Amino acid sequence: MKLRVLGCSGGIGGDLRTTAFLLDDDVLIDAGTGVGNLSLLELSKIDHVFVTHSHLDHVACIPLLVDTVGYLRKRPVTVHATDDTLDILRAHIFNWQVWPDFTAIPTALSPYLRFESHEVGAAVVLDGRSITPISANHVVPAVGYHLDSGRRSLVYSGDTTGNPLLWDYLNGIENLRYLIIETAFPDKERDLAVASMHLCPSMLADELEGLKRRVEILITHLKPGEAELTMREIDTRVGRFRPRMLVQGESFDL
Repeated sequence: MKLRVLGCSGGIGGDLRTTAFLLDDDVLIDAGTGVGNLSLLELSKIDHVFVTHSHLDHVACIPLLVDTVGYLRKRPVTVHATDDTLDILRAHIFNWQVWPDFTAIPTALSPYLRFESHEVGAAVVLDGRSITPISANHVVPAVGYHLDSGRRSLVYSGDTTGNPLLWDYLNGIENLRYLIIETAFPDKERDLAVASMHLCPSMLADELEGLKRRVEILITHLKPGEAELTMREIDTRVGRFRPRMLVQGESFDL
């Protein structure tokens, strides 16, 4: 398994792209604006999209992806998410007002898009790759994902604030190698982090007290213009964990 970072910013501007990861060449984990960097051929190979939650920076490219490659494919793109998230996508995006309902195009029997519900803790296995939705705590229904090749595991927190269930889960993964966790705001915006149910460095420090495993920690979802400040604060507060900023374009072998 190979995971490639297509986008990992909390916003856009210049070369910044919002959250999207490509697993091998056929699976997306979230589908923010980073998906737009893929070629038409690469886009056409995507069979599955696993969505953490319904916010635009994580789903923006799903409608455009399906519209772009639907005619090139022999089967629909499958979007995997919780029932709550799928209901939001149906009601607010694929509703014929914001975007056509591609679960009925070109026909209901042969659509370009299909939805597949999953539940927290229930692994989806695709060609030996295990993808498990895990608990997240955000302003809308949300999950993170545990990717397991059998040899190594990577956990992506998704958008989340304080979440004791995450640490209980992480501490039980014997082959855990990487943790990608959000820290959206610097400490001067702690009130905004609390209100929007994201993390800031002081909150991250509190959360990491629950981590009992030695893993490589990578920080994602940093807000444009504040990334350097936030990383300095993270280094001050949790430097013993040696976290680093996740970088668009890097890859992880699992």
